[in-house]
Amino acid sequence: MSEPDDEQAPERRKSLRPRIFRRGEMRARRPRRPLPRLRGLPLQRLIPNAMTVLALCAGLTSIRFALQERWEQAVVAILVAAVLDGLDGRVARLLNAQSRFGEELDSLADAINFGVAPALLLYLWSLGQAGMLGWIAALALAVCCVLRLARFNAGLGAADKPPWAFNYFTGVPAPAGAGLALLPIAMGFELGGVVPGHPYLVALWSLVVAGLMISALPTFSFKRLRVPAHLAVPGLVGVGATAAALVVQPWWTLTALGVAYVAAIVLSVRQYQRLAAAAAQMQETQAAEAALNPGDQPPAASAP
Repeated sequence: MSEPDDEQAPERRKSLRPRIFRRGEMRARRPRRPLPRLRGLPLQRLIPNAMTVLALCAGLTSIRFALQERWEQAVVAILVAAVLDGLDGRVARLLNAQSRFGEELDSLADAINFGVAPALLLYLWSLGQAGMLGWIAALALAVCCVLRLARFNAGLGAADKPPWAFNYFTGVPAPAGAGLALLPIAMGFELGGVVPGHPYLVALWSLVVAGLMISALPTFSFKRLRVPAHLAVPGLVGVGATAAALVVQPWWTLTALGVAYVAAIVLSVRQYQRLAAAAAQMQETQAAEAALNPGDQPPAASAP
């Protein structure tokens, strides 16, 4: 019985020796553990939303300044909110961080920054002295701003506009409307609040601005504005001059910018009408040519 055990002993010892890999033989590797993925959003996708939240904080801070009758700080806070609102969308597109959440957050922040905050500021500054008319004007300004934002969001992605109309907004945008509504305050800082701050004049102006925001007037979309090459250097000089004027005479400069924007509304309406007439004339010319040369038209598809 011991001989078979003695014969199997060398085989058993050989199997216990460490394996020596010959040349050309592949060594088996252990499968690596999958590294756990870090869940969450990258920081760059949060930067535009953080700018929107900062704009919202600026708008709410303007209400606090208005309650304390610190009118200049209140206007500056709304201007800061407008600057941040103009930057967050561009930063989102630059970082490829657009999201549905960011769009909704931006709309809600705009409703407060450019609807509620300016309305309360004007009411506390002057409209409160006009009684019921002042409160109606403040409500109209806030409600029309919200309606303007809702109409803009509902029209996103709509393809019913002709190609030449994509460079225009429908109505005055909410930030521009807030700036126009605050023109009497800016003028009042320089001229005194006797004439620009008259409650009934401010109420009438607020109603006009509210109507402009929900109107169907075409206004220039400066987001798609292209500057000709020969006007690039003069344009940069103008930007520098405007910045210097804002430092030296901020309220007169803001008043001048507001008046210039009102003039731009008139120019945008005329330009839009001119483009619409040219497009209609082009369509009539094409229809007339098609009627004269029916053979040039492709054959209509037959019904199945």
